[in-house]
Amino acid sequence: MNAVTTSPSPDPEVDVVLPCLDESEALPWVLARIPPGWRALVVDNGSTDGSAELARALGATVVREKRRGFGAACHAGLTAATADIVCFCDCDASLDPSLLVPFVREVRDGGADLVLGRRRPRERGAWPAHARAGNAVLARMVRRRTGLRLRDLGPLRAARREPLLTLGLTDRRSGYPLQMVVRAADAGWRVTEHDVPYLPRTGASKVTGTWRGTWHAVRDMRRVLAEPPGAAPAAAPSPGGTTQ
Repeated sequence: MNAVTTSPSPDPEVDVVLPCLDESEALPWVLARIPPGWRALVVDNGSTDGSAELARALGATVVREKRRGFGAACHAGLTAATADIVCFCDCDASLDPSLLVPFVREVRDGGADLVLGRRRPRERGAWPAHARAGNAVLARMVRRRTGLRLRDLGPLRAARREPLLTLGLTDRRSGYPLQMVVRAADAGWRVTEHDVPYLPRTGASKVTGTWRGTWHAVRDMRRVLAEPPGAAPAAAPSPGGTTQ
């Protein structure tokens, strides 16, 4: 078992999974914006800049995931979570986790089963052209594969923990967020999308900072889209009990 929780926390209202690889510069800003009563689960994915120690000092619960990969870190956070509702947010200060409050309300009130944030850049350079191009291609592919008319596959999202676990997510690389959406759509979940401001990240991007990184991510996601409908476990019903 690779994931190890290294800091206890009382039962939280909401768990926020923050995959982290060398994000010590961004952590103070991100953790200061976690809503009261919510728990920050910082999943350290092999940082060498003291991110785990800093996160713990700032009051976060730290989960260590030795297996490298964005999906590996996200899933370690999901399995470590205990709250009814789990959120995901990048840990690079490009997205404000306080924006998740209406997402959680929508899930809790039964308006949606999975809520996603559509990134809207606030400054030039916040979202490089190659990353936007890759995202646009994937959005079209998702529409053809699932019928969902999404415009972004961003990392800011909220859903209930138990139904997420029933999706049987297996990707441990860049395809994890996409696999979550595809399998949720296949299971008949109600998926909604809302605009959120997108800021320039702090530090260097591990994925979308270069054309090569972007298209490696696209390759991972194309593999997810090649999964036939019904690839998820049979026990993955819509949390709301309705079908799209």
